[in-house]
Amino acid sequence: MTSNDLGDFLRAHRARLRPGDVGLASYGRRRVAGLRREEVAVLAGMSADYYTRLEQGREHSPSPQILDALGEALRMSHEERDHLYRLAGTVSDSHRRQPAETASPVLRQLLDGYTNTPAFVLNPALDLLAANVLADALFSPFREADNLARMTFLDPAGRSFYAQWHRAAESVVSHMRQTTGLEPHYPPLHELVRTLIDTSEEFATLWTSHTVYGKTRDAKELIHPEVGALSLNYQSFDVRGAPGQQLVIYHAEPGSPSAQALSLLGTLNATHRRESPAHQADHVTTAPRPTKSASSGPM
Repeated sequence: MTSNDLGDFLRAHRARLRPGDVGLASYGRRRVAGLRREEVAVLAGMSADYYTRLEQGREHSPSPQILDALGEALRMSHEERDHLYRLAGTVSDSHRRQPAETASPVLRQLLDGYTNTPAFVLNPALDLLAANVLADALFSPFREADNLARMTFLDPAGRSFYAQWHRAAESVVSHMRQTTGLEPHYPPLHELVRTLIDTSEEFATLWTSHTVYGKTRDAKELIHPEVGALSLNYQSFDVRGAPGQQLVIYHAEPGSPSAQALSLLGTLNATHRRESPAHQADHVTTAPRPTKSASSGPM
């Protein structure tokens, strides 16, 4: 970055606006395109001298309130405002977008394209917003595959599904603790924490330890009642355009027993779907396959 990226960014946005774009009358001949510095200052509620110092790089520490006002005055989009705050070395809570609570149709199509490996989408509270067919099959031992934290601590199936349950539980809590710092104003996450503290003594104990770390690359050691032990690696990706969402993909080492078990799970699931009365009814009526939607630990 150059030494005055913030000033360059403000100047570029000032130049692209006309007085009529922001409800101002235009007086006199303009030597350059766009708004004058004085006009931006009036719109943002600050002195022209202060705004000039920002553009010239002589003021380096504008407050979030100043940046909010400039973002509004210069008609910046969310993405542009986020960039403005980063250039100034600060973060704005007032314009931070809340995590998206539904997976887009395009993302759901992408999930369905992974036919040989489980793939799913999470929000910051660990809700499963969408899952492909093999992920549905993988999580089928649970009463409801709705939230990874609730599945781990409140569903009895979690104790047998995770080969090392205590390690999985600690990973979930540590991830949630980290996420509360990244998403401090996200109500679903705080509601989930309160619920788990009230209903799970083990969660409450782990939560008070204040252990924080992000997702590891350790293999997920799982035990599925239909195909046995599974050792799965995973990758997670931030979903651009959907704040807070992550796409998670499990995968087994090619040719390994776990890869064979995943293939068998897919075959068994396809057989169950063909034989189930609900699937037969769906087939007759050509109704689309229902998709998951929920309100988001570690994978």
